[in-house]
Amino acid sequence: MVDSKVHLPPVLFQPMAADDVASAVGEVAVGQPVNGIVEIGGPEQFRVDELVRLRLDSLNDPREVVADPDARYAGAKLNERTLVPGKNARLGETSFETWLTRQAEEMPGAHQPAGIAASTNEQESRRKAS
Repeated sequence: MVDSKVHLPPVLFQPMAADDVASAVGEVAVGQPVNGIVEIGGPEQFRVDELVRLRLDSLNDPREVVADPDARYAGAKLNERTLVPGKNARLGETSFETWLTRQAEEMPGAHQPAGIAASTNEQESRRKAS
């Protein structure tokens, strides 16, 4: 974060619900050996910067999200498709909107759905504690 701005790479990613991940891992574990890599992903693609921007807006967080092609992700420089699976990936069924709705229903007393900004909130909490 620089001057209350969150710099994120404008790259695609394909978040997958944990239940869908567990199902995919189970299917691979009991299925025929593939002798290779099995890629998985969610059913929808998003841009990292766009989804974080939406989440911060939903929390009334005033920070501005800047789509910065030079921003790093866990220290690495990414290209547009680094975080998405290939065309033969096994895709989950749960849409992001459905996942958000379920998260809100499962959190007693929650006013906002838990979502992709969890790691951002954790980082902010650690920063304030320092």
